[in-house]
Amino acid sequence: MNFKKLIIVAVTVAAVFAASASDSPRYVFYFIGDGMGLGHVNAAQAYNRIVRGNKEPLMMMQFPVASVATTYSASWPVTDSAAAGTALATGHKTANGMLGMTPDTVAVQSIAADLFRNGWGVGIVTSVTPDDATPGAFYAHQPSRSRYFEIGKQALESGYQFIAGSTLRGTKDKEGNPTGLVELFRENGVDVVYGTAGLEKSTAERILLLNPENVRSHNIGYTIDSIQGVLNLPDMTRSCLAHLEKTSPEHFFMMVEGGNIDHAAHANDGGTVIKEIINFNEAIGVAYKFYLAHPEETLIVVTADHDTGGMSFDFKWGADLGAIDYQRVSKDRFSDWCRGLLKSRRNFTWEDMKEYLSENLGFWTGVPVTEQEAEKLRAAFDKTFEMRNSADQKTLYNTFNEFAVAVFNVLNEHAGVSFTTTSHAGNLVPVYAIGVGVDSFKGFNDNTDIPATILKLTQGVE
Repeated sequence: MNFKKLIIVAVTVAAVFAASASDSPRYVFYFIGDGMGLGHVNAAQAYNRIVRGNKEPLMMMQFPVASVATTYSASWPVTDSAAAGTALATGHKTANGMLGMTPDTVAVQSIAADLFRNGWGVGIVTSVTPDDATPGAFYAHQPSRSRYFEIGKQALESGYQFIAGSTLRGTKDKEGNPTGLVELFRENGVDVVYGTAGLEKSTAERILLLNPENVRSHNIGYTIDSIQGVLNLPDMTRSCLAHLEKTSPEHFFMMVEGGNIDHAAHANDGGTVIKEIINFNEAIGVAYKFYLAHPEETLIVVTADHDTGGMSFDFKWGADLGAIDYQRVSKDRFSDWCRGLLKSRRNFTWEDMKEYLSENLGFWTGVPVTEQEAEKLRAAFDKTFEMRNSADQKTLYNTFNEFAVAVFNVLNEHAGVSFTTTSHAGNLVPVYAIGVGVDSFKGFNDNTDIPATILKLTQGVE
């Protein structure tokens, strides 16, 4: 072969390798809106456009790929978070309640674990507990999602550089004895940091980021409640990104879960759902800013594990999404406050309650409560606080008294949102994507297709 032909061959081979490299992202962001169905996103976008006056859609809705995915589990047409998380993490269907293993209890590896073994940095971020179903699916293998201590130990054993969430639930065993799980993390070289302020001082290779120690909850706190000092998802995402850029600058994988969306949807709290999706969208914006600096090396995928609540944005005369801007308290926090009143045996009158509702939910001021609605609210108030025999609404994460349910039914009605259930729904969920290999996500997807596609795209990156 003459010299000229050698040059042509060399240039051709280099071009092939360059094309191959451009098809393989080095930085992957995987956003999962827990419980975030198409109706939830549509309502949040309507709020974004009508109330906030934003001409541009939510960030995820601007991505070049906008598709849908099915979410059914191996055991039921409607999935739970453990089965859905397993599908999104590993590409395998499993039975509801099972985590990181097939229905016959064979462990299956997540894409995070596969990439970590190949030298990638890994960060797992969630607005709920890091040992919850969705984050747990990326490192754990358990026959039951409720085995929190075992799941927490497997988070430690994963070796991942960054894990963040509200608090660890596996701090006691089934008999209620302390397990020392947090201490176990520390003993194995993991810096346990409470709140993002402490991150500035950390020089550790591995970090476990949790809410302040005085805030112990199944989630970091709702955006709408404006709880001082707690973590928030955009800042957690920035912190994880900064750590991975420092410890694994060549290639990393991040999973970021908006878990609070699911909690609010279980409560049928439309205003809180919308504000959580807006917050989730801001976290996506952190990744998008990184993408703009590394467009030929970055992939961002956004989806949901399932639909919770069957939320919809309805046509109702007089409905105004702006009603939720008068809402200063989530249904969960309001119900907990009511529970405290009942326990205190304080003489809290209907006039006192009207004042509270006006100040915290805009009733009778910004939200024009009708006479008929007021009568229903008063009847529920009397039944709950005077007769103390109201019926409870039990959901996955909280129990709401009859008055709290009535109050938020009125608020949802005025905002123009509604729900079909307090549980999960079998509806399709959205899939949005931008970056390297984005065309692979076009068309109709099953949730198992998404991790398989991500793993295929990242093969060969060293």
